[in-house]
Amino acid sequence: MQNRIMITGAGSGLGREIALRWAREGWKLALSDVSDAGLQETLNRVREAGGDGFIQRCDVRDYSQLTAFAQACEQRFGGIDIIVNNAGVASGGFFGELSLEDWDWQIAINLMGVVKGCKAFLPLLEQSKGKIINIASMAALMQGPAMSNYNVAKAGVVALSESLLVELRQQEVGVHVVCPSFFQTNLLDSFRGPTPAMKAQVGKLLESSPITASDIAAYIYDQVAKGEFMILPHEQGRVAWQIKQQNPHAIYDEMANMADKMRAKAKSVG
Repeated sequence: MQNRIMITGAGSGLGREIALRWAREGWKLALSDVSDAGLQETLNRVREAGGDGFIQRCDVRDYSQLTAFAQACEQRFGGIDIIVNNAGVASGGFFGELSLEDWDWQIAINLMGVVKGCKAFLPLLEQSKGKIINIASMAALMQGPAMSNYNVAKAGVVALSESLLVELRQQEVGVHVVCPSFFQTNLLDSFRGPTPAMKAQVGKLLESSPITASDIAAYIYDQVAKGEFMILPHEQGRVAWQIKQQNPHAIYDEMANMADKMRAKAKSVG
C-alpha cells in the first residue's frame, strides 16, 4: 500500500467527505466528477486537510474517460491502492410513471458507472493488491416504494460487489460495499422524477437525517480498516436489514403501507 486512492463523484457530498477523511491520513488522491468547480473545491479542502493529489473531469458513463483516468493515476502515482466508485444520481417515481429513459439514465450511471470503474482500474488493483469500495444504498436491500429504478441499480452494485468479493480473493484484491440510508447530502441536485411532490418527499427525508456525509465517511474508513465487506453506516439500517433477513414479509408490508401513504399524499397535493 502506497496510500493512493481514487474517488468518483468527488466534487460534493459523500465523495468529498471520503476524500477529506483519507486526506487527513496523508493519502494521495485522484478525484473525478462531472463538476469542475466542485472538484477544485474538494482539492482545495483536501490540501487544507493534509492530503494532495489531482483532479480529472470524468463522466462514469463513458468507459474511455475512466480508462484515461486510470492511466493518469498510473502516470502520476505509479498505480492505485483503493478505488471508490461513488458517483451516483437520485431518482424516484412509481413504476408506472417512470419512463424507459429514466431507467436507462439510472442504470447507466448508478450501476454501469460502477461496473466500468471496476473494469478500468482492475489491472492497477491487481498490481497493488488494493481494494474496491463500491457505494450502493440501503435501497439495494430494502427496496422502498416509488424508486424501483434506483433500487434495481443499487441492488446491482451489491450483487456486483459480492461477485467481485469471491472472484478477486485469489488476486488478493479486497472488496467492500457501502449501503447508507438517507443522509444530509446534495443528492437532490441530480434528482430526476415525474412529480415535484416526489422530490419534496425525498428532500424531507434527507434533511431530517441526523447523520451527515462526514459521519458516513468516517464510518466507512473504520469498517474498511476492519475488513468488513458489507458496510451499513446507519443503526436503523442495520436493524431493518436484520428484520428483513428474519421476517421479509414484515418489511414488505411496511413498504406497501408506505406506498399507500405516498399515493394518498400525492393525490392530496395534486
